Amino acid sequence: MSANLDLVRSIYAAHERGDFSSVEWAQPEIEYVVADGPEPGTWSGRSGLAEVARGLLNAWEGYRAEAEEYRELDDERVLVLIRRSGRGKRSGLELDASWPRGAEILHIKQGRVTRIVKYFDRDRALADLGLAPEGDAP
Repeated sequence: MSANLDLVRSIYAAHERGDFSSVEWAQPEIEYVVADGPEPGTWSGRSGLAEVARGLLNAWEGYRAEAEEYRELDDERVLVLIRRSGRGKRSGLELDASWPRGAEILHIKQGRVTRIVKYFDRDRALADLGLAPEGDAP
């Protein structure tokens, strides 16, 4: 297993425990991109990363993102297939009912995450990477 894969696994393990306190793994100028979903956009720096995380945690009760699979794409990118759950604090909408299966692509250089691209729609992430959607036979 590569150092990049170890790093990404450690990040998601902490998040799955509800620990979002550490950002030492993120390069100070990290770029965070939400490619689709209710509020697509791009944020910069650790403060931008924290802003997005606060927004998610404030909007969703019991928000969880569990890693289902990790795939090393190359020497600098790791794809994480995730399953989300939670309930909208205002709407009462169950996240499981709308976008349960997502993906995130983490770009890593010199042991730090430089960019994260978050997808609510897993098949869109796979298509953007030139990979077949899940369930399609090769």
